[in-house]
Amino acid sequence: MERWHNKLAIVTGASGGIGAACARALVGAGLRVVGLARREAKLKELQDNLPERQKSLFIPRKCDVSKEDEIMEIFEWTEKQLGGADVLLNNAGITRETELVAPGNTEKIRQVIDTNVMGVLWCTREAFQRMHKRGNEAHILIINSIAGQQVLNFIDVLPSFNIYPATKFAITAMTETYRQEFQLYKSKVRVTGICPGAVNTNIFPEEIHFYVKNMPRLEPENIADAVLFALRSPPNVQIHDITLKPMGEMF
Repeated sequence: MERWHNKLAIVTGASGGIGAACARALVGAGLRVVGLARREAKLKELQDNLPERQKSLFIPRKCDVSKEDEIMEIFEWTEKQLGGADVLLNNAGITRETELVAPGNTEKIRQVIDTNVMGVLWCTREAFQRMHKRGNEAHILIINSIAGQQVLNFIDVLPSFNIYPATKFAITAMTETYRQEFQLYKSKVRVTGICPGAVNTNIFPEEIHFYVKNMPRLEPENIADAVLFALRSPPNVQIHDITLKPMGEMF
């Protein structure tokens, strides 16, 4: 990780779960990290809980990635104030409890699409243009899901996952499209998709915690390890996808 020392990473959804674990791991590896989330207080709490020598490496910034204007402002600020990002970790993602056929579901469905798909598109676009212009080695990572590989059928015991798998299938296609487009630019920017199975985070709505409490799950730190693994790979190696599943998972 020496070549990434003091480089700048942007992590979306950094206030908890996978994002917070990845932010801690990146700071621990010597990177500066701009942590983005809607919950600014949680970002500051994360910073306060870092070892004293690492606190200055974490820069909390409030940002809702479902809003394009906020993303544009953050990337412009990062470029002007910090010299621009060398690593982007697209982590922010949400679910909403509804069904595709439920009446009046438009707002919930739109929230999931805007966060899980459009947020990735906007962040990656802004990061890539700046990374490519600088011409240095850079890496864009996208936290996907095994739900982007198959539509899991738990309909007898869990509420419908509704639009969530569709957003993750979109991310699967986008990750490959990014790889192809980056090649067209002859860019030094690499892209990696990380597809975990169930993870012990609060992405599940409160209403279904009872159903998933005994499900085998990964810990957020397992995904952070995968992020560091991808970053450690030599510049000539393109790690396209990493899939992680907890021991005992049946799908």
